[in-house]
Amino acid sequence: MERKIITTGDGSKTIQISDWDEQYHSKHGAVQEAYHVFIKHGLSLFSGRDVNILEIGFGTGLNTLITYIESKKNSTKVGYRGVDAYPVSDEELEQLNYISELKAEVFTNDFQKMHSSPWESDIQISDDFVLRKEKKFFADITDENIFDLVYFDAFGARVQPELWTEEIFSIMYRAMKKDGVLVTYAAKGSVRRAMLAVGFKVERLPGPPGKREMLRARK
Repeated sequence: MERKIITTGDGSKTIQISDWDEQYHSKHGAVQEAYHVFIKHGLSLFSGRDVNILEIGFGTGLNTLITYIESKKNSTKVGYRGVDAYPVSDEELEQLNYISELKAEVFTNDFQKMHSSPWESDIQISDDFVLRKEKKFFADITDENIFDLVYFDAFGARVQPELWTEEIFSIMYRAMKKDGVLVTYAAKGSVRRAMLAVGFKVERLPGPPGKREMLRARK
């Protein structure tokens, strides 16, 4: 499938899969979406606490980088697991502009380390941030009672409906601790119903730019 780098509404870049008319991040603003969905309605709930995060769709590493930056501001100790079956290529990563858009030049080496570090290994990005990337399908996650927070950032249900099913959300539910939180940009009724069916309590929240709503689920 054809892949190309595009500039989103806030000036930050993302990867577009032309055949699907689908992007790794919102075309209305990659950075804005990440902050709104995953930081404002997710990470902020754990400010100053130890938190284990599971990201469904490690992708470009934008959510990881922003989490890293924000955790340093709030003295939050993070264990971060990023899962992706199809890692982004080095050539694509070189064309992304997240460091400059975030004015985060001080973290350039850390962001490079996030991508260059080996998969299936615990990598100490800083004293308070450990990253582990796992190359696998989401259906193959077998963790139980590990994660406080899940960033569910898979490609949309329009193009990959199999990733938004009761089967997948039951895997998320099992992997999360009691009172754990899952946040996603999605708001489709079928997604909400799948979450409810496996036991989550689900709330609709205002969405990021370009989307009316998003979902947050609690175990």
